[in-house]
Amino acid sequence: MAAPSAEQQNGQSDESDLQSPISTNDEDSETGSGDGALPDYVVDLIEKEIGGDLKSLKKVSSLLEKLTAENKLLEEQVLTVSSSVPLRVSAALSAAEESRVSLEGLLQRERVLSNTLIQHLQGAQPWADSLGRTLEQLDNTEKHMKYLQCVSRIEELSDSIQQCLMTNSIWEAVVAVGSMASLDVGLKQSGCSHLQAFLRDTLHFWHKIIKDRLAGDFEELLIQLHWPFISPPTQSLSPPANAQELHSQLELLVAQLLSLQTSYPSPQYRLPPTTPLSLPVQIMLLPLSKRFRYHFTGNRQTNSLNKPEWFLTQVLMWMANSSNFMEEKIQPILDRNGANVNAKVELCRGLLTLAQEKLVSDAPRLLYDDALFCHLVDEILQFERELRTTHSYPSTLPGALHVLLDEVVLQKWLTVERKMAIEKVDAMLSAEGAWSSQYKDISDMDELKAPDCAETFMTLLLVITDRYRALPCPRAQLRFLALQRELVDDFRIRLTQVMKEESRNPLGARYCAILNAANYISTVLGDWGDNVFFLQLQQSAVALGEEELLGPLGVTESGRLASLEGSLFEGLLGLLERLRGDMLGRLLEAVMRDVQKKNDTNVYPCPPRWLSLPSQCDQATMSLSSLACPLMQCLRDHLLQLQQMLCLPLFQMGWQDLAERLDLFLYQNVILYNHFNEGGAAQLQFDMTRNLFPLFGHYCKRPENFFKHVKEACVILCLNVGSALLLRDVLRQGQQPSPVSALNELGVYRLAPCDVLILLNLRASWPGK
Repeated sequence: MAAPSAEQQNGQSDESDLQSPISTNDEDSETGSGDGALPDYVVDLIEKEIGGDLKSLKKVSSLLEKLTAENKLLEEQVLTVSSSVPLRVSAALSAAEESRVSLEGLLQRERVLSNTLIQHLQGAQPWADSLGRTLEQLDNTEKHMKYLQCVSRIEELSDSIQQCLMTNSIWEAVVAVGSMASLDVGLKQSGCSHLQAFLRDTLHFWHKIIKDRLAGDFEELLIQLHWPFISPPTQSLSPPANAQELHSQLELLVAQLLSLQTSYPSPQYRLPPTTPLSLPVQIMLLPLSKRFRYHFTGNRQTNSLNKPEWFLTQVLMWMANSSNFMEEKIQPILDRNGANVNAKVELCRGLLTLAQEKLVSDAPRLLYDDALFCHLVDEILQFERELRTTHSYPSTLPGALHVLLDEVVLQKWLTVERKMAIEKVDAMLSAEGAWSSQYKDISDMDELKAPDCAETFMTLLLVITDRYRALPCPRAQLRFLALQRELVDDFRIRLTQVMKEESRNPLGARYCAILNAANYISTVLGDWGDNVFFLQLQQSAVALGEEELLGPLGVTESGRLASLEGSLFEGLLGLLERLRGDMLGRLLEAVMRDVQKKNDTNVYPCPPRWLSLPSQCDQATMSLSSLACPLMQCLRDHLLQLQQMLCLPLFQMGWQDLAERLDLFLYQNVILYNHFNEGGAAQLQFDMTRNLFPLFGHYCKRPENFFKHVKEACVILCLNVGSALLLRDVLRQGQQPSPVSALNELGVYRLAPCDVLILLNLRASWPGK
């Protein structure tokens, strides 16, 4: 058989390889034919691919497939070059035949070896089964030994703890308990439930005995240190003689209690999910807890539902009285023993638990008495403020407010807030001075001229905000915000109803007070929309998807609120803006009706007058037209009245709107309605620029900018004849210069060229006329 080259083994060959002569190993052939031994390269191949491991015989099939593929490749190569190299083809066919024969021999040997192996395994199976049973017995024996060793270790530790307690070696007993606790941790994944239960019971047993002994010693020591401090501690003139000994005992006992606490197997505490109180503080709380339950449970006179401030104040007093002792005596010991806790905060947490339990018990009993319930809420809020500020209780820890977050209690709180707010609104609107400002005599404080009812209402909303601001739950805060929005909308409706009653006298004091109220509420809500607290609530509302508060928002509106472009008060501000605009419009319409009435009575000035007035050069001095005096006086009186009754922002909008309305009125009803000679045009300009405009000059520097129609009409009517003729020609022909640029040169920007032609036709002083 021919020895395959490396390229043939990899399944790759090129034409140059095929053209080289194929040599055979004569020694291998002779050996293989003579004594039946395999050729050396076959032995090497089997050694490489299979080796001496019988379990690797499964590779034989893949090896056969590989050799078959190589054989097929050789056959293809033979067919490709058979026409050009016939001698090579013959040699290749001979080598292929030898390979096939060798392969068949190999397959036969594999079948024989496989059968032998199967027979061997069948014969060895009973031995394997017997060995498996022996190993299993060994495993079970090992488990039992470890089980017994664990029991022995528990008994050994238990005996050691007992011996330590008999010899008063508390530290050694605590260390042994710690070792037992470590063993308990190691058994958690073992599945030995009975062993673990036995260990737990033993650990609980010794833990309780050691804790009771240490607690007794610690309580006796605390008594010598005058604990608990029921009243404010006083500085003694001189420390006790055994002060150093007491301090050493205190440090030792606190350290032992801390070490014992870490070995407790499965503690159950009443303050989830916060970390448990340290064991020394738990013992220190016992006398205070006993006093609390003595005074504030059962039939004691101090246990009164209508006096929650008694037990809340008592808890705060105990916190204050014990503060120095915890910071000066206990905290350094905790620090030296690596306890990462604050002694003062730990005591506050324990005392707070007493107050919480009492509040949880009392709150459901007050749900049917609004007055007592409101008093309880106020006291809890005051207690929370004292706890967070005076005693620096961390904001990350729960306080007393979580009692108010119970759904039944929270709903009752919302109901009472709504009921009391509506009652107060009814009372304030029916009060005698509801529509007068309490700061009307103090100009510096009366800028917004808010009536008393509006200011009291917003103060009411602000008080509600202060009450729910400290709640630790954003969803609960949003429910109160929804109540505030509801109250604002209700107050707006009430303002609208009162406004309709006063709409027959829009220039009256009450009507203006209602307008000021709407403006004041709108201004305050606008400021609230930029307040950090309400911005945070806005973000919470978007994150929680509060549809009750936000309404069915689209993607754009939700995005605006999320990016803080909008406000939670936008809808209310829009309604108040509409009310304010409607009321201000009615007010200005009333002023314009009065102005028009004065004009209709006096006919300022009558049509013949504008054509008969002498020119300006024929008059010594110009004076206001006599028929314009009532109109000017009416405007002056109304402006002073509005300035006095309206707040500054409303008055600013009002006089500007009035000026624009008056501008159109004079332009349409006086100027366009008459014809003017030179004297009439001059008189009109004098009346406007020297009398009307200055009326508004008190409120801005350039009042003529609000009378653009009148001002520009006077410019056109007062042009000299030559300029007027030239302008008329430019406007009629529309050539260069352009009409617009020609008007701009004269200072005319608002009037269109067609309007200017109309005004030019109103001039009576044209040549030939």
